[in-house]
Amino acid sequence: MAKMVELVAEKHVEYIVSVEKKKDAFESVVMEHLRMNGAYWGLTTLDLLGKLQVVDQDEVIPWVIQCQHESGGFGGNIGHDPHILYTLSAVQILALFDKLHILDVAAVTNYIVGLQNEDGSFSGDMWGEVDTRFSYIAICCLSLLHQLDKIDVEKAVNYIVRCKNLDGGFGCNPGGESHAGQIFCCVGALAITGCLHHVDKDLLGWWLCERQVKSGGLNGRPEKLPDVCYSWWVLSSLIMIDRVHWIDKEKLANFILDCQDVEKGGISDRPDDAVDIYHTYFGVAGLSHLQYPGVKAIDPAYALPVDVVNRILIGS
Repeated sequence: MAKMVELVAEKHVEYIVSVEKKKDAFESVVMEHLRMNGAYWGLTTLDLLGKLQVVDQDEVIPWVIQCQHESGGFGGNIGHDPHILYTLSAVQILALFDKLHILDVAAVTNYIVGLQNEDGSFSGDMWGEVDTRFSYIAICCLSLLHQLDKIDVEKAVNYIVRCKNLDGGFGCNPGGESHAGQIFCCVGALAITGCLHHVDKDLLGWWLCERQVKSGGLNGRPEKLPDVCYSWWVLSSLIMIDRVHWIDKEKLANFILDCQDVEKGGISDRPDDAVDIYHTYFGVAGLSHLQYPGVKAIDPAYALPVDVVNRILIGS
């Protein structure tokens, strides 16, 4: 049997730090509007590798706070419009650094509460796009802030249940095609609200396990190519419904490790493609779920290291 490639953790740390420094590079310009998400992906990866201290939090924290709007929501960067996507990333970054106490929690809460619609769904921002991703984000964000009781949780859960399909999966809205990313959002929201009884765990578990292809990687829908990011979306969902033993973990770990740039660091969507911060995070997070040595445990519902979630929710 061929020797398994090792995780080049130090190279990944160097890669993440270098991405943050290259402000004028093409990738940075393209990512500028969602820098908050990029910061969350990079910083969480560093924490999972036990290296969060390499970042100067006195630079990061003021920048995060500057991205907050009068509405309470956060933009993807300074001067950009607020959106629920960036708001969760901002809260998660502050959580990593144990700085949630500096946040205007009431303003953030009011912003998210204002995005809940009459049918229980959530819009992403003032323009009104509705998606189960936003339901998950609202529930995750408010739970981390101990403000979940401020929305109509029952209506929110009922809307998510309406997005369940005959194959056991979930879509972005009622009738939408089942997709591994949306399944994570719906299962995560149901897990946080204590409503996983709405999930047909065997049926959904079967659908999710069918996402593993010959290479060991996972795809997001039938007939699609495998992609490292589904190591997170699919694995997290399987863990939350207690069916993770239904896939070949060793083959998946090998697939993720084969997507590394072992010389310059970073992880790509599939072997030999260009690396990026997004897939680096999801690759390392996937290895965390596979209990890879040297990678901290990550919470499958909150997408933060387990010790961070315990500190916030249990105070330990």
